[in-house]
Amino acid sequence: MSWTIHSKECASLKRFSSKVIPDVARLMARIIIKLNQGGGEEIGYYSKTKYRKFKDLMSHYSDIKKDEKKMEHFVCVCGVLYEFLGDMSIPNSAELMGIYGRIYINSFNISDLDMNNIGAGIYLGPSILDHSCKPNAVATFEGTTIIIRTTEDLPCLDLSQIRISYIDVIKTTKDRREELQSSYYFWCNCKKCEESEPMVEAAACPNKFCTYPCSLDADMCENCNTKFPENFKETFYEISDLTAYHLQNMKNIAYLDVSTMCLKKQEGVLHPLNIQHVQTLQSAFDSSLTLQHWEEAESYAKRLINGYLTYYGEFHPSTGILYLSIGKLQVYLKKLKQAIETLRKASAILTITHGEQHTVIEHNLKPLLYQATVEEFNES
Repeated sequence: MSWTIHSKECASLKRFSSKVIPDVARLMARIIIKLNQGGGEEIGYYSKTKYRKFKDLMSHYSDIKKDEKKMEHFVCVCGVLYEFLGDMSIPNSAELMGIYGRIYINSFNISDLDMNNIGAGIYLGPSILDHSCKPNAVATFEGTTIIIRTTEDLPCLDLSQIRISYIDVIKTTKDRREELQSSYYFWCNCKKCEESEPMVEAAACPNKFCTYPCSLDADMCENCNTKFPENFKETFYEISDLTAYHLQNMKNIAYLDVSTMCLKKQEGVLHPLNIQHVQTLQSAFDSSLTLQHWEEAESYAKRLINGYLTYYGEFHPSTGILYLSIGKLQVYLKKLKQAIETLRKASAILTITHGEQHTVIEHNLKPLLYQATVEEFNES
């Protein structure tokens, strides 16, 4: 951000110092200041010759105007803006809604090295990329610099064929489509959404030696013909509803005891790759880290791997970071041989998703791998 924009914002921040400014209001304020200084002419290239300006971004003005929740939010944001910007020149309400829409539809969540969201930003060139629930490219960040990297070999660089994911894809097709419709105003017809996903809501086979994902539409496992016990379907739906209730309540903070309770109830009922089971493992892993229960965290993270590989795919930033997190835990727990193997897997993925020179590899992964290798050598 240039000094001319920061100096204007800084004056407003001093005046507003006793209050919390919502992120979207602050981003809107920065953009208004920038537009007032001629920033509307700034261009972002998405090819050698093609570029976008801020006005080229879709605002979904008419969709937002019909969206009661978004309009309530917009009115609240405007109230903050008028107070925050004070005497500064502010666009009229129609222009403000256009700015709000462009931010809401086109902004990227900026993530830190652990893939945690730390803010949002507008990136003119990359904003042209379309969505897929099974993307062939990923967006990562080096500070606030966005990096788009393809995760598959492409015959040529054709932007019309490159897709990123706008949302977290560890969700059912129904939930993904609803989130995309409510947030971005389109119904997703990508290949993943059009295909059946039997694993997502799969039941565990009653035969503990069979790992086949079972459908409740049948009365037995289609692989080994083991019949479901009496009342199995009722039990499945009860546990599924219970899990959904607790996952909803743990959206902002995960509780280890609740997650553990859900996982125990899911045993032998939900398939290990049932999406609710994967989400519960994620919750258990997150809460274990928060409580610094390192052994438990490593165990839950290792159980998460197959879920990540199934729903994110191998070459996804989150999969690479999961391996890195496991490797870090294993170094701390002195499981050095395992750590070396895990960190090498992380390296193979992160080299593709982030690039060899990225900070997450240079400052996080390589020092850990070096430490594990030296300690393992000294112990042998």
